[in-house]
Amino acid sequence: MERSTRAVCGVWWGRMTRPAFRLLLLLVLSTPALAQERPLPRSEKWSFGAVVAPVTMPEGMTSLYGYVGVPEMGAGFRQGLEGLELEAKAKLDYFRLAGIFEVGARREVLTGEKAALAPTLSLGLVLNSGTDYLDEENFGGVLLRLSPGLVSGWRAGETVVLLGLVDMPVDIGLSPTGAWRIQTLVGGGPEIYLGQGVTLLLSGQIGLEHFREDRHDWNTRLAYQIRLGIGSRMF
Repeated sequence: MERSTRAVCGVWWGRMTRPAFRLLLLLVLSTPALAQERPLPRSEKWSFGAVVAPVTMPEGMTSLYGYVGVPEMGAGFRQGLEGLELEAKAKLDYFRLAGIFEVGARREVLTGEKAALAPTLSLGLVLNSGTDYLDEENFGGVLLRLSPGLVSGWRAGETVVLLGLVDMPVDIGLSPTGAWRIQTLVGGGPEIYLGQGVTLLLSGQIGLEHFREDRHDWNTRLAYQIRLGIGSRMF
Protein backbone atom coordinates (compact mmCIF):
# COMPACT_ATOMS: atom_id res chain seq x y z
CA MET A 1 0.00 0.00 0.00
CA GLU A 2 2.83 2.39 0.92
CA ARG A 3 4.71 1.59 -2.31
CA SER A 4 1.64 2.25 -4.48
CA THR A 5 1.07 5.57 -2.68
CA ARG A 6 4.65 6.61 -3.34
CA ALA A 7 4.33 5.60 -6.99
CA VAL A 8 1.14 7.63 -7.37
CA CYS A 9 2.75 10.66 -5.69
CA GLY A 10 5.83 10.34 -7.92
CA VAL A 11 3.73 10.26 -11.07
CA TRP A 12 1.69 13.26 -9.84
CA TRP A 13 4.88 15.24 -8.93
CA GLY A 14 6.46 14.48 -12.31
CA ARG A 15 3.35 15.64 -14.15
CA MET A 16 3.20 18.85 -12.09
CA THR A 17 6.90 19.77 -12.32
CA ARG A 18 7.44 18.97 -16.01
CA PRO A 19 5.49 22.05 -17.32
CA ALA A 20 7.22 24.27 -14.75
CA PHE A 21 10.65 22.99 -15.85
CA ARG A 22 9.76 23.58 -19.49
CA LEU A 23 8.63 27.15 -18.69
CA LEU A 24 11.85 27.86 -16.76
CA LEU A 25 13.94 26.50 -19.64
CA LEU A 26 12.02 28.67 -22.12
CA LEU A 27 12.61 31.81 -20.04
CA VAL A 28 16.35 31.10 -19.74
CA LEU A 29 16.73 30.55 -23.49
CA SER A 30 14.70 33.65 -24.40
CA THR A 31 16.52 36.08 -22.06
CA PRO A 32 19.39 36.90 -24.49
CA ALA A 33 16.94 37.57 -27.31
CA LEU A 34 14.88 39.85 -25.10
CA ALA A 35 18.01 41.72 -24.04
CA GLN A 36 18.95 42.27 -27.68
CA GLU A 37 15.50 43.61 -28.53
CA ARG A 38 15.33 45.95 -25.51
CA PRO A 39 15.81 49.63 -26.55
CA LEU A 40 19.25 50.93 -25.68
CA PRO A 41 19.62 53.90 -23.34
CA ARG A 42 21.07 57.09 -24.77
CA SER A 43 24.56 56.46 -23.31
CA GLU A 44 24.74 53.17 -25.24
CA LYS A 45 23.26 54.52 -28.48
CA TRP A 46 25.97 57.21 -28.55
CA SER A 47 28.63 54.96 -27.06
CA PHE A 48 31.54 56.32 -29.09
CA GLY A 49 33.05 59.69 -29.88
CA ALA A 50 35.78 61.68 -28.18
CA VAL A 51 36.86 64.67 -30.30
CA VAL A 52 33.57 66.36 -31.25
CA ALA A 53 31.07 63.47 -31.26
CA PRO A 54 28.76 62.88 -29.52
CA VAL A 55 27.13 66.29 -29.41
CA THR A 56 27.31 66.07 -25.62
CA MET A 57 29.41 63.57 -23.69
CA PRO A 58 27.25 61.12 -21.68
CA GLU A 59 27.08 61.71 -17.95
CA GLY A 60 30.20 60.51 -16.15
CA MET A 61 32.22 60.09 -19.37
CA THR A 62 35.57 61.84 -19.94
CA SER A 63 37.69 62.21 -23.07
CA LEU A 64 40.99 63.69 -24.13
CA TYR A 65 41.73 64.70 -27.72
CA GLY A 66 44.24 66.44 -29.92
CA TYR A 67 44.29 67.62 -33.51
CA VAL A 68 46.41 69.17 -36.22
CA GLY A 69 45.08 71.32 -39.02
CA VAL A 70 45.08 74.61 -40.85
CA PRO A 71 45.48 77.23 -39.45
CA GLU A 72 45.35 75.72 -35.95
CA MET A 73 46.42 72.76 -33.85
CA GLY A 74 45.26 72.02 -30.36
CA ALA A 75 44.17 69.69 -27.57
CA GLY A 76 41.21 69.49 -25.25
CA PHE A 77 39.36 67.79 -22.41
CA ARG A 78 35.64 66.92 -22.27
CA GLN A 79 33.58 65.95 -19.22
CA GLY A 80 29.98 64.78 -19.33
CA LEU A 81 27.62 65.89 -16.57
CA GLU A 82 23.88 65.46 -16.08
CA GLY A 83 22.35 67.13 -19.15
CA LEU A 84 25.50 69.16 -19.78
CA GLU A 85 29.06 68.91 -21.03
CA LEU A 86 32.05 70.98 -19.95
CA GLU A 87 35.07 71.41 -22.22
CA ALA A 88 38.51 73.02 -21.87
CA LYS A 89 40.86 73.45 -24.83
CA ALA A 90 44.15 75.07 -25.77
CA LYS A 91 44.98 75.97 -29.39
CA LEU A 92 47.86 77.41 -31.37
CA ASP A 93 47.12 79.46 -34.49
CA TYR A 94 50.52 79.07 -36.14
CA PHE A 95 49.62 81.41 -39.02
CA ARG A 96 49.40 84.30 -36.51
CA LEU A 97 51.51 82.77 -33.71
CA ALA A 98 48.56 83.18 -31.38
CA GLY A 99 47.75 81.10 -28.31
CA ILE A 100 44.05 80.51 -27.63
CA PHE A 101 42.64 79.17 -24.34
CA GLU A 102 38.92 78.44 -23.92
CA VAL A 103 36.46 76.87 -21.51
CA GLY A 104 32.90 76.17 -22.57
CA ALA A 105 29.73 74.14 -22.25
CA ARG A 106 27.26 72.29 -24.44
CA ARG A 107 23.68 71.37 -23.73
CA GLU A 108 21.72 68.94 -25.87
CA VAL A 109 18.34 70.29 -26.98
CA LEU A 110 17.21 67.65 -29.49
CA THR A 111 17.75 63.88 -29.35
CA GLY A 112 16.58 61.13 -31.67
CA GLU A 113 17.42 57.54 -32.49
CA LYS A 114 20.16 58.66 -34.88
CA ALA A 115 20.37 62.45 -34.64
CA ALA A 116 21.12 65.00 -31.93
CA LEU A 117 21.68 68.75 -31.68
CA ALA A 118 23.45 70.91 -29.09
CA PRO A 119 24.25 74.64 -28.88
CA THR A 120 27.68 75.54 -27.50
CA LEU A 121 29.15 78.57 -25.75
CA SER A 122 32.73 79.17 -24.68
CA LEU A 123 34.76 81.99 -23.21
CA GLY A 124 38.49 82.42 -23.66
CA LEU A 125 41.57 84.49 -24.19
CA VAL A 126 43.64 85.08 -27.35
CA LEU A 127 47.31 86.03 -27.01
CA ASN A 128 48.35 87.22 -30.48
CA SER A 129 52.00 87.93 -31.24
CA GLY A 130 51.08 90.15 -34.19
CA THR A 131 53.47 88.42 -36.60
CA ASP A 132 52.59 88.95 -40.26
CA TYR A 133 54.92 86.39 -41.81
CA LEU A 134 52.07 84.08 -42.88
CA ASP A 135 49.21 86.55 -42.40
CA GLU A 136 49.93 90.02 -43.75
CA GLU A 137 46.80 91.46 -42.14
CA ASN A 138 47.41 90.07 -38.67
CA PHE A 139 47.48 92.37 -35.64
CA GLY A 140 48.82 91.68 -32.16
CA GLY A 141 47.40 92.13 -28.71
CA VAL A 142 45.39 90.43 -25.98
CA LEU A 143 41.81 89.72 -26.99
CA LEU A 144 38.80 88.33 -25.14
CA ARG A 145 37.05 85.55 -27.08
CA LEU A 146 33.33 84.79 -26.89
CA SER A 147 32.43 81.83 -29.09
CA PRO A 148 28.83 80.61 -29.59
CA GLY A 149 28.20 77.69 -31.89
CA LEU A 150 26.15 74.65 -32.78
CA VAL A 151 26.99 70.92 -33.07
CA SER A 152 24.74 68.38 -34.76
CA GLY A 153 25.38 64.66 -35.09
CA TRP A 154 23.82 61.96 -37.25
CA ARG A 155 24.79 58.35 -36.70
CA ALA A 156 25.44 57.00 -40.19
CA GLY A 157 26.49 53.52 -39.07
CA GLU A 158 27.76 51.45 -36.18
CA THR A 159 31.13 53.22 -36.26
CA VAL A 160 30.51 56.57 -38.02
CA VAL A 161 28.91 59.83 -36.87
CA LEU A 162 28.46 62.65 -39.40
CA LEU A 163 28.85 66.04 -37.73
CA GLY A 164 27.56 69.47 -38.62
CA LEU A 165 29.52 72.38 -37.14
CA VAL A 166 28.78 76.09 -36.80
CA ASP A 167 31.29 78.33 -34.98
CA MET A 168 31.14 82.12 -34.53
CA PRO A 169 34.16 83.25 -32.48
CA VAL A 170 34.22 86.95 -31.59
CA ASP A 171 37.58 88.42 -30.47
CA ILE A 172 37.50 91.76 -28.66
CA GLY A 173 40.74 93.61 -28.05
CA LEU A 174 41.37 94.48 -24.41
CA SER A 175 43.62 97.41 -25.29
CA PRO A 176 42.07 100.82 -26.16
CA THR A 177 42.92 100.41 -29.87
CA GLY A 178 39.43 99.11 -30.69
CA ALA A 179 40.62 95.90 -32.42
CA TRP A 180 37.96 93.32 -33.32
CA ARG A 181 37.80 90.00 -35.17
CA ILE A 182 34.59 88.09 -35.99
CA GLN A 183 34.43 84.77 -37.84
CA THR A 184 31.51 82.71 -39.09
CA LEU A 185 32.48 79.13 -39.96
CA VAL A 186 30.13 76.42 -41.26
CA GLY A 187 30.98 72.82 -42.19
CA GLY A 188 31.40 69.36 -40.73
CA GLY A 189 32.77 65.91 -41.33
CA PRO A 190 32.84 62.33 -40.02
CA GLU A 191 34.11 61.01 -36.71
CA ILE A 192 35.02 57.33 -37.00
CA TYR A 193 35.34 54.75 -34.23
CA LEU A 194 38.67 52.90 -34.40
CA GLY A 195 38.23 50.64 -31.37
CA GLN A 196 39.24 50.62 -27.68
CA GLY A 197 37.44 53.94 -27.12
CA VAL A 198 39.50 55.77 -29.78
CA THR A 199 37.93 57.85 -32.57
CA LEU A 200 39.28 59.77 -35.56
CA LEU A 201 37.86 63.11 -36.76
CA LEU A 202 38.20 64.73 -40.18
CA SER A 203 36.37 68.05 -40.53
CA GLY A 204 36.38 71.19 -42.61
CA GLN A 205 34.68 74.56 -42.27
CA ILE A 206 34.51 77.65 -44.43
CA GLY A 207 33.10 81.13 -43.95
CA LEU A 208 33.93 84.80 -43.60
CA GLU A 209 36.16 86.81 -41.29
CA HIS A 210 35.53 90.46 -40.43
CA PHE A 211 38.24 92.37 -38.58
CA ARG A 212 39.28 95.86 -37.60
CA GLU A 213 42.54 97.19 -36.16
CA ASP A 214 43.22 100.55 -34.48
CA ARG A 215 39.72 101.91 -35.22
CA HIS A 216 40.32 101.56 -38.97
CA ASP A 217 37.64 100.48 -41.41
CA TRP A 218 36.29 96.94 -41.27
CA ASN A 219 37.87 94.36 -43.62
CA THR A 220 36.34 91.12 -44.84
CA ARG A 221 38.05 88.01 -46.20
CA LEU A 222 37.64 84.25 -46.55
CA ALA A 223 38.05 82.12 -43.42
CA TYR A 224 38.49 78.36 -43.15
CA GLN A 225 39.36 75.60 -40.70
CA ILE A 226 40.60 72.05 -41.44
CA ARG A 227 41.14 69.51 -38.66
CA LEU A 228 42.45 65.97 -38.36
CA GLY A 229 41.95 64.87 -34.77
CA ILE A 230 42.15 61.79 -32.58
CA GLY A 231 40.61 61.29 -29.17
CA SER A 232 40.11 58.64 -26.51
CA ARG A 233 37.50 57.95 -23.86
CA MET A 234 39.11 57.84 -20.44
CA PHE A 235 36.11 56.59 -18.42
